[in-house]
Amino acid sequence: MSYLQEVYPLLQSAFWLTLKISFWGILNAFILGMVMSIIIFYRIPILSQIFNGFVAFFRNTPLLLHLFFLYFGFPRAFGIVMSFETTALIGLSLLGSAYMAEAFKSGIQRIASSQLDSGKAIGLNPFQLARYIIVPQAFTYSVPAIGANCIFLFKETSVFTAIAGTDITTVVINLISNNGHTNENLLFLVIAYAIVIIPFTIALTFIERRARYAEFGA
Repeated sequence: MSYLQEVYPLLQSAFWLTLKISFWGILNAFILGMVMSIIIFYRIPILSQIFNGFVAFFRNTPLLLHLFFLYFGFPRAFGIVMSFETTALIGLSLLGSAYMAEAFKSGIQRIASSQLDSGKAIGLNPFQLARYIIVPQAFTYSVPAIGANCIFLFKETSVFTAIAGTDITTVVINLISNNGHTNENLLFLVIAYAIVIIPFTIALTFIERRARYAEFGA
């Protein structure tokens, strides 16, 4: 216990940094994914093809590769040097947006075509159609997939160790390498992930039930 009390400030700082990167990365991914799915749905020339390729690329390549390219490749290729936090945030946002776009896309596909036709019939323009019909219903249908993506992205923060950052996993690994106390450090790491994922899973279950009730009334 004395050891954990000694290193707790360092672990706490690393945990909050991981949580901050995860929050902003997931939020960016959610917004970008929603925008891309709508553009793909409307089949906007050029943009829809670009975003289809974007989704296919990032869904089929690992986050580790993206981090290596951003952190080590950009300085050599373009002379752009990014901090660990910026690299991690961009990498998580890009990967997450591809998964979120696919989740929204599946939700849009479940919307009855009659509702879209009705919206057009009363004079809604494409923006209004997206705002009042597509986005609300697509979100309702996509809640399980979006929640699963959020959990997946939070767990993916463990990959940040590849660029020697100051996230919770990297700090724990460094502490084990330098000080030992493997059991204590790993216990803290497990607890750190659990106190985020378990409450989020419970909240997700509640949101899913509310979404089903809103849709079916039971």
